[in-house]
Amino acid sequence: MNNDKKIAAEEAVKEIKNGMVVGLGTGSTAYYAIHAVGALVKNGMQLLTVPTSEQTKQMSIELGIPMVDINTIDAIDVTIDGADEFTQNLELIKGGGGALLREKIVASLTKKQIIVADSSKLVGELGKFKVPVEVIPFAKGYVTQQLKTIGGIGLIRTKDGKEYVTDQGNCIIDADFGLIENPAKLDEQINQIVGVVEHGLFIGLADRVIMAKDGETISFSK
Repeated sequence: MNNDKKIAAEEAVKEIKNGMVVGLGTGSTAYYAIHAVGALVKNGMQLLTVPTSEQTKQMSIELGIPMVDINTIDAIDVTIDGADEFTQNLELIKGGGGALLREKIVASLTKKQIIVADSSKLVGELGKFKVPVEVIPFAKGYVTQQLKTIGGIGLIRTKDGKEYVTDQGNCIIDADFGLIENPAKLDEQINQIVGVVEHGLFIGLADRVIMAKDGETISFSK
């Protein structure tokens, strides 16, 4: 499985050209992409990168990858990130690693969003993986109630016995909607709940998914 993740990530990195601004994702598959980008930099390629989490930022520092403040740029050329689930229509659930807010901001600023995954992440319909919903702490009870009104059973995410806290200081509610027949509609419904900062449905943001299976890559594009 990890070998497939590595193969998919290294295939995606071929899209990177000298002088680009590159978004660096978060998670187990993005890990391999970050290391591959580090090798490009070590070999002399000139790049600026935008990390999607403090974890990715720390990896970039350790690998000597140059970074740029996202607020000083107008666009990102290519972003390479992972997904918890994806469909052949390029609908995604992301946020299992807790970085969904920064990931969506980076994706929204990106000209070409490439998702890398192994074959276990391909589904016919989204929803086996719960939808992460990032909320301000003050609103977590209210948002949990509101998610229930649109068919979601939400649980506050915990880690090591404590409430999980995102890089932005928020909570995450993992919401189970079952299989999601209309992800775009659910996207809109969650966005309308006061107190929601962002959620893990990524609809219309991915340009390409590179999936690796048994050492081979399969590409899904718009």
